[in-house]
Amino acid sequence: MALTVIEKIWADHVVASVSPDEDLLFIDRVLMHERTGPQLLEGLRSAGRRPAYKGMDFGVVDHIVDTSPDRSATDIRGRAAEFIPRLRELTAEAGIQLFDVDDPRQGIVHVMSPELGIALPGCTLVCADSHTCTVGGIGALAWGIGSTEGEHAVATQTLVKRRPKLMQVRLTGQLQPGVTAKDMALAIIARFGQEGANGCAVEFCGDAVRALEVEARMTLCNMAAEFGAFTAVVAPDEKTIDWVRGRPFAPKGQAMEAAAAHWRTLFSDAGAKWDVSATVDISDVKPQVTWGISPYMGVAIDESVPDPATLDESRREFANRALRYMALQPGQPMAGIPIEAAFIGSCTNSRLSDLRMAAQVVQGRKVAPGVLAIVIPGSMQVRAAAEAEGLDRVFLEAGFEWRASGCSLCVYNGSDSFRGARRVVSTTNRNFENRQGPGVQTHLASPATVAASAVAGCIADPRPLLG
Repeated sequence: MALTVIEKIWADHVVASVSPDEDLLFIDRVLMHERTGPQLLEGLRSAGRRPAYKGMDFGVVDHIVDTSPDRSATDIRGRAAEFIPRLRELTAEAGIQLFDVDDPRQGIVHVMSPELGIALPGCTLVCADSHTCTVGGIGALAWGIGSTEGEHAVATQTLVKRRPKLMQVRLTGQLQPGVTAKDMALAIIARFGQEGANGCAVEFCGDAVRALEVEARMTLCNMAAEFGAFTAVVAPDEKTIDWVRGRPFAPKGQAMEAAAAHWRTLFSDAGAKWDVSATVDISDVKPQVTWGISPYMGVAIDESVPDPATLDESRREFANRALRYMALQPGQPMAGIPIEAAFIGSCTNSRLSDLRMAAQVVQGRKVAPGVLAIVIPGSMQVRAAAEAEGLDRVFLEAGFEWRASGCSLCVYNGSDSFRGARRVVSTTNRNFENRQGPGVQTHLASPATVAASAVAGCIADPRPLLG
């Protein structure tokens, strides 16, 4: 019987069938962060339960952690003081490894888990965060859960899950220079809408996906949450295996070779059945930027703000609301819209490859006067690697702030702010009203576009600066 890669990973983890369309799945990894982890662990403690298996659950401090370069593990302020000490106490009590503020392996959960080899191809992984699907980029089956499900997963290492519909998104063609996986994702979402995947488990495949490096595949899968997907996967290949090999929590020696042999079987068979299929030629995709208050409200950098009157009636009212919030006019060119801040970070675009591309844009240039520009590496290991290459000096000399790892301004929680800046171009994944701060108007884009815009002082095409 021909199976998709998603069906193969799912079948590997079925403990028992609960109903014709529901299975009890074994969960290989449960991750928790300081914002919701304490609630999960307090529920576990109240019920008198402990983790089912040692070494399969991990805690991380990332969501509301201070990103100041000189931050301290002992000086926890603001809202973080409500959550971080509690997570420390409860993970220690439960025997769960915690990547704390002062741990050199600390980072955003979806960055550090594959970076350390905690997330692996073919594994199941859950976390109380909607962008858990990021690690689908290495071939993991991963999804976001609530705290109650998390409690059950830690106590039993299982979850009951309804089998999702399956969607294949085949990407063909070749990316043009200066165009990235983020641009691919934004273009797909703009084409099909924020509910384009409609709760499906998506496989991104095709020559254009195979050409992507592993970190770019994670960006693509990260944005599947904005596509309305349950999760997303890129089938593992030799690039994936080489990327995973040698990571601290990855298998070693013969165990690694046995794992790699299994991972090579995780692909969609010829004749596998999909509930939905779509093919997109990405050859003509240009750098993308959003104009509205949902990730699907995006256009190419050389296009203009659309006129709501030309849109489908079901979208017209929302588009008018978006233009009011964003203070934009129909027909206004996207390139040249003045900005007050630029943000490079988040689980979408804060890996070493992202920082390299942004640094290439700003090398030898300066941030425009009056623009606040910030770089937040996705993990402290990414930060150290970037510093070893001198990327920190490139950013600092250009006028960017170079900070410590954390989710930071992906979502405003009071610990970081744009200090009064209103219009922002950002590498994050969501541009909802007030998402990055009260009244902040967010334009989503790639690291290259954000870097070019910081230098220009307005939304700008990065391609001329990339040569």
